[in-house]
Amino acid sequence: MSDANGLPLAAVLSAGQRHELPFAVAALEAVRLPGRRGRPRTRPRQLAGDKGYSAPWFRRYLRQRGIVPVIAMRDDERARPRRGRPARFDREAYRRRNAVERAIGWIKGCRSVATRHDKLAVNYMAMLKLAMIQQHLRAISPSDRT
Repeated sequence: MSDANGLPLAAVLSAGQRHELPFAVAALEAVRLPGRRGRPRTRPRQLAGDKGYSAPWFRRYLRQRGIVPVIAMRDDERARPRRGRPARFDREAYRRRNAVERAIGWIKGCRSVATRHDKLAVNYMAMLKLAMIQQHLRAISPSDRT
């Protein structure tokens, strides 16, 4: 899970052969954004995802939590219209999804995360969190690399 600036917010570990959609709910619930006062924010205003996240149950889950889904519809969903109101699609918000893809690409660029040298899932998750912390630190104090 990443924010609009490409900073990672939460990560959930799953088996490599599993689809990522069932774990998106766990990743959403792991996000806690502290504000100036009060409880931390747990819900984004919008959630952008590719066509792999286009499932009716996931769209329903997002709407129940007050999150606007910005998810492209699969071709088979467009071919057969469903009952009720058609899903809205914000093309401009979907184009900003590249920040999420860049964040994932940067984390995959970390050698120990990409090659998965760690045997245990706990150790791999620790390396993943270290990479996420490094990404946040780079955003806070960018170095003068020219």
